[in-house]
Amino acid sequence: MALCEAVRGSRNRSSFGIYPHRRIVVTIEDKGSAKLTGYVALLRAVNVGGTGKLPMTTLAQMCKTAGFEKVKTYIASGNVVFQSDRPEDQVRSALEDQLHAYAGKSVGVIVRTASEIADALARNPFADAPGNRVMALFVNGALPADPLDGVTGINNEVVRLGERELFVFYPDGMANTRLRIPSGKHGTARNMNTVAKLAEMTGAVA
Repeated sequence: MALCEAVRGSRNRSSFGIYPHRRIVVTIEDKGSAKLTGYVALLRAVNVGGTGKLPMTTLAQMCKTAGFEKVKTYIASGNVVFQSDRPEDQVRSALEDQLHAYAGKSVGVIVRTASEIADALARNPFADAPGNRVMALFVNGALPADPLDGVTGINNEVVRLGERELFVFYPDGMANTRLRIPSGKHGTARNMNTVAKLAEMTGAVA
């Protein structure tokens, strides 16, 4: 794998047409016969730096520039599925480099394999509840031993531990909740309807 960087002398758009900042990161990968893994990447934010909301077409192009294959985005909240022969940490770093080049600042990314997303869907402890009232909070790093550790503002919400995620059931919806979960600082949440669609999409490219 070769990593190339070009530095522009101004803030003009690059020849790629998508990077408003000056540092352009291009990853060139010789895949050969390596086994490809299906991944989903979840952005912690789509409003990045002073660039406004990140277009999903731009996110898809970043993934292709990073060397990922069969790239597809889902809705405008920062969800993208693809294939790569690299391990999770390298996939995350490659995409974070592209996002940093675009935004001029760090943008957090959560990466899971196709099987991990499918397993999270299968482990949903609130499977009988409406999918839009159950959130999976995907986290980088270790989960707390007690899912309520440090939690504030809880009313009738229910929090359960997963493997690399927390599941949260909002019986009254999220509009007026005051629930704050410390792990949210290191993760990003998707409702189970979105998780189900991402599991379907990653399964198709795995």
